[in-house]
Amino acid sequence: MGKIFGTDGVRGIANKELTPELALNLGRAAGNFFKKNSRDRGNFFVLIAKDTRISGSMLEAALIAGFNSVGVDTVKLDILTTPAVSYLTDHCKASGGVMISASHNPVEDNGIKFFNHKGYKLTDKQELEIEEYIFGKKEIDIPVGVAVGNTIKNNELIRQYRQHLLKTVADDLTNFKIILDCANGAAYDIAPQIFRKLGADVIALNDQSNGNAINQNCGSTNPEMVLSQVKKHGADFGIAYDGDADRLIMVDERANIIDGDQIMALLALNMKKEGKLNKNALVTTRYSNLGLQELLAKHEIKVKKCKNGDRYVLQKMLEGKYNLGGEKSGHIIMLDYNKTGDGVLTSLKVAHYLKKYDLKLSYIGDLFEAWPQELINVAVKNKEKLTQNEPINKLIKRIESDYGKEGRIFVRASGTEPIIRIMMEAKDEEMIKKWAKRIKEKVKGELN
Repeated sequence: MGKIFGTDGVRGIANKELTPELALNLGRAAGNFFKKNSRDRGNFFVLIAKDTRISGSMLEAALIAGFNSVGVDTVKLDILTTPAVSYLTDHCKASGGVMISASHNPVEDNGIKFFNHKGYKLTDKQELEIEEYIFGKKEIDIPVGVAVGNTIKNNELIRQYRQHLLKTVADDLTNFKIILDCANGAAYDIAPQIFRKLGADVIALNDQSNGNAINQNCGSTNPEMVLSQVKKHGADFGIAYDGDADRLIMVDERANIIDGDQIMALLALNMKKEGKLNKNALVTTRYSNLGLQELLAKHEIKVKKCKNGDRYVLQKMLEGKYNLGGEKSGHIIMLDYNKTGDGVLTSLKVAHYLKKYDLKLSYIGDLFEAWPQELINVAVKNKEKLTQNEPINKLIKRIESDYGKEGRIFVRASGTEPIIRIMMEAKDEEMIKKWAKRIKEKVKGELN
């Protein structure tokens, strides 16, 4: 990570940490970077989209001014999902793509994510190169006259992305009753449209473009509303996206939550059955439940581990030529269709398999025996001091010694928030309870 970029682009409180001035400078710097790395040396343009949050227009205007000032045209997609930007950047041969979103974070936060000309999120090295332009280590080219950039709006590209999604499902979804929680975010319009187009009976929740309500007691981090509506309407399943729709959580017909691990298991098993799972392997982070590995091993599917973050999942997938990977949180990458997590695409593929094989979503919950797991977020003032803190590291070693091979613990600082994330997992639930309180108190006491 650099001074400006975190684990998933640039994040901060809009107009306080993530200011229009910073967005302007990011536009100029990224514009120079994209010009240098563009596939078309004479036609520089980037796609730019945003989620619904109220600060999006402010940051969009600043970014556009930055890009245009260095001779890069901008194509406005308005409110659209992160995965749509990824797909369309490659599809229309743009110089790069930009998404303005803070994903599942509250409305006061916002963020800026960049994609290269092939639709991939930028690497750490590429983000550092953009920072070099901002901090004056690389010179920014400032053209004048007819060489400055222009801005247009293009709704045709949005239609092309819709068509791409529709093509991923060979059969219609008639007779499915689906609860769809759009989190008042980027999928508020496109997700209900797609499922209705395929014939599903859709009950859409939080499907407004009111940016003041994005992620507010709804979406993938708060699936309770979907759960209650699945019960109420006797739906076949429910889906909850986050603010930019690059991840999802599902709810089965029994009103049980189906998380990212279970969704990946469902996809992996059915893709293997059809001979479509590259190398019979799935890529996950170390935060995925060991129950996933146990289940897939029974079906001769390997699990390849990488460090936390969807960009590292993608990196591992590209290195090993795997086509399915993701995170427990619901970021799931299906490289045959897109180059980043796509919540709408993933939910369509799950619905496709349920329809094709006449399955209930609960079947994967019945197969999947998750190990007991505790996830704890501890608010701290000094998250950067975690790795050097001796008392915390000593306690972690004691816990690991007690667990042996029957459990594990991960403690890390969040890349986007002032919190320490603690994950504890063991077959012995009492052991988790024994240690969870102690590690939480230790972290809180040492880093505040």
